[in-house]
Amino acid sequence: MKKIQFNDLAAQYAHLKKEIDAGMADVLNGCHFISGPHVEQLEKELCAYTGMKYCVTVSSGTDALLMPLMAKNIHEGDAVFVPGFTFFATAEVVSLTGATPVFCDIDPETFMMDPESLSSQIERVLREGKLTPKAVIPVDLFGEPADYPAIEKICREHGLFVMEDAAQGFGGAINGKRACCFGDVSATSFFPAKVLGCYGDGGAIFTNDEEMYQALISIRVHGKGSYKYENVRLGLNARLDTLQAAILIPKLHALDEEIKVRNAMADRYAERLRGIVEPQRILDGYFSSFGYYTVKAKDAAQREIILTALKEQGIPSMIYYPIPLHLQKVYAPLGYQKGDLPICEDLCDRVFSLPMHGYLTREEVDQICDVIQKTVANQ
Repeated sequence: MKKIQFNDLAAQYAHLKKEIDAGMADVLNGCHFISGPHVEQLEKELCAYTGMKYCVTVSSGTDALLMPLMAKNIHEGDAVFVPGFTFFATAEVVSLTGATPVFCDIDPETFMMDPESLSSQIERVLREGKLTPKAVIPVDLFGEPADYPAIEKICREHGLFVMEDAAQGFGGAINGKRACCFGDVSATSFFPAKVLGCYGDGGAIFTNDEEMYQALISIRVHGKGSYKYENVRLGLNARLDTLQAAILIPKLHALDEEIKVRNAMADRYAERLRGIVEPQRILDGYFSSFGYYTVKAKDAAQREIILTALKEQGIPSMIYYPIPLHLQKVYAPLGYQKGDLPICEDLCDRVFSLPMHGYLTREEVDQICDVIQKTVANQ
């Protein structure tokens, strides 16, 4: 029996091998290794897919988050509000600018930034008067966009810059409007594990603001001005490799079909695991690309029992995320204590993710669910 993969990149490559190999060969034969025509083509196609006017491809999802903050001159003394339940890079880029991340709790059903917690944290920072609220980075999780209608309303009231962290949201949508369209600017990642992933690091930034776009183009290449050797600001070396662009183009063409499979397998998981574990809630009008299929166990003990049983059967699983950001050691100087963000902390003890990709089969999902059902029944 074929071993179940958490994210079967080999199956995807086998399906797209002809197109991917042709794209890579085209780059090698043309010797356009930096900022070649494949990068331009990918950016145009990403704009068409998302509906955004401008796209700047970059070397990683982390650079995609950092560069807009640099463009907005976020700096020491500024407060940037982020959810406590996400990957470290969302807060890390804030700290790299010298600003201070302010952590918000999350909705217990969607696992994403709770607008009420955001509002209360903004009010707290204003009362304390030590930091100046400047920006909010809501994070799309596991394929579903965050609650942008509510979050953007709060941010407009306070005049805050909004950056969508769509590293996990690409392919998702709210009422037909695709992820990477929300906020003032958005950032996504092409890390191999993502819904749209390359074979290394990569990312992209989207905006409809021409001034922001021009600043990002400059920052991407060492703060260049009218040409490479004129430098008008501090920047980065953050270009997407042309080979990665050539790999991403056929993957983008196949993406919608893969997302259909992901949704079908998510439906099967939900059907088979109903009443056993609780999946991430998909809000009305929202569409998930199901980058990951993430559920909540009853408690930490049940999660450990389930994960152990899956491992014994050779079935991979992951925990996204085991430690909330406000309790990470690096942020101890900020003074957060256990209990400050109770929902984040509870979820870190209970969530786990099951295999999910565009080539997952119903038989594999059933095999996974059989193990979980039997394990919980025997508790």
